[in-house]
Amino acid sequence: MDPRSSAQDIHRCDLCDTAIVHSYCDICYVNLCKPCVVDHISDGYHKHVIVPFNERRSTLIYPKCEMHPHKSCEFQCKDCNNSFVCSSCMASEQHKGHNFVDVTEVYKTMKDDIKKDTKELENQISPTYEEIALDLENQLANLDGGYDKLTTTISKQGEQWHREIDIIVNKIKTDISEIKVKHRDILQKHLNEIKQIQSLIKQTFLALRKIEKSTEVSSAIEYKSKMREFSKLPPKVKVTLPKFIPKPIDRQKLYSLFGPITPLSTATDENVLSLNQPNTPIRELLDEPELVATIQTGQEKLRNVTCLNEDKMWTSGETNNIKCFNIKGSLLQTIKLNSVNFPTDIAVDSNGYLLYSDWPTRTVYKVKNQRTEELIRLQGWRPSQLCVTCTGDLLVTIYKDDKTQSKVVRYSGSTEKQTIQFDGEGKPLYSENGYIKYITENRKHDICVADNMANAIVVVNQDGKLRWRYTGHPSVTKNKPFNPRGITTDSQSHILTADGNNHCIHILDQNGQFLRYIDNCDLNKPFGLCVDNNDNLFVCEYIKGNSS
Repeated sequence: MDPRSSAQDIHRCDLCDTAIVHSYCDICYVNLCKPCVVDHISDGYHKHVIVPFNERRSTLIYPKCEMHPHKSCEFQCKDCNNSFVCSSCMASEQHKGHNFVDVTEVYKTMKDDIKKDTKELENQISPTYEEIALDLENQLANLDGGYDKLTTTISKQGEQWHREIDIIVNKIKTDISEIKVKHRDILQKHLNEIKQIQSLIKQTFLALRKIEKSTEVSSAIEYKSKMREFSKLPPKVKVTLPKFIPKPIDRQKLYSLFGPITPLSTATDENVLSLNQPNTPIRELLDEPELVATIQTGQEKLRNVTCLNEDKMWTSGETNNIKCFNIKGSLLQTIKLNSVNFPTDIAVDSNGYLLYSDWPTRTVYKVKNQRTEELIRLQGWRPSQLCVTCTGDLLVTIYKDDKTQSKVVRYSGSTEKQTIQFDGEGKPLYSENGYIKYITENRKHDICVADNMANAIVVVNQDGKLRWRYTGHPSVTKNKPFNPRGITTDSQSHILTADGNNHCIHILDQNGQFLRYIDNCDLNKPFGLCVDNNDNLFVCEYIKGNSS
């Protein structure tokens, strides 16, 4: 470390290296003591600017004029592409009538910008790059572990398949053993019958020999021939052995059933730096989903759940009331509907007010300050499921009175803004009936519909253009058809949908690729789903009436 600028030593003259500094040359950036000032300016006073040390670096160094080398350029000509000019240039014919700006003002403005850039570079951009680099380093560090888990999962699936194959082989062997017993019984039965006839033939033969040797008249006259009876030979029995006809092994089909590996997905989401914006930590999917709590709602056939905030949620079933619980399961409020019908679906708008759809009256209602008011009333159509978007719009799946058409409608307040019904070829996007079609929107503004009757998830972009369909994932353990009901998304645009037939939840990525099941929490007929701001998943169990 240079002792002349060390915090443990006072500043000293750059020329003599011993005397305490007194002045500073703002042109040469040199520390000077009193005696050395004279030596420093000996080559020409005009070439230097000597200031007290405490006022160092306060003198602006203007560029020298190319046309007038002995003058400094303290202005810029706006009409000449902001070129630097001196006072002589300003008075010249070349710049006559031009507009000039003081370089000092431009300098101050740019200095402020430079300070801001320096601060942003130091406090935001550089740390962000460090975070990105650290994230990549962590991904690399966790790479082997992630792939080890992947191969372990594949090995477990292989072991499961081996067990299933062994069960099938043993079952077929058992069937063959049972067939063998039947085969033996058939042959033995016919053999016994033949042996019985053979015994009769032998007895008859001995009797005939005796009569032949006898001279008794009566035995010969009373003899009745049995040759016609014995000549009727029994049918020749031939039981064919069963055959095993092995089917050709379709490796591609086996690969599909075993569970294909999703393609390597490289996300290059744009990083945007925003001032004073808190960083929300990304919550990855748990390796093993955990059951945190179970709330007994007391509602029959629980269908719907929607989060009011991190601590409260609304639930509804096939009764004419809607209940609000806190996260601990305490009942906070019950809203009894004026109708005897149960609400088709519930949602919470951007102001925290409860919404619910009532298909018999063709109406979507809002509950505001303990009062229920009509929000949307349809004509010829009936509302089904609801979703409040991140922009505050309301998406509603509706179906025609005669149940021949279904569509998604976007509302701003009570005003219809968009209708989504057909694909690019004019074919219906959704099954045309009155069955439930739960709906949600992800962070990419894609609209995701769980079409129960079509056994499919249908996803369109915010313009209503079809992106993809999902019709289930091949599985050895999930034997019933995929039957989606509730649907929701998390902060990473994962799509989660309840499969009531197989008592599980499917998790997909934003492009419709299957990621995993939630099937380890003893779910029974999962129905409505909801994810809160912390990516906690709430699940309605239709039969039990629980929210988990």
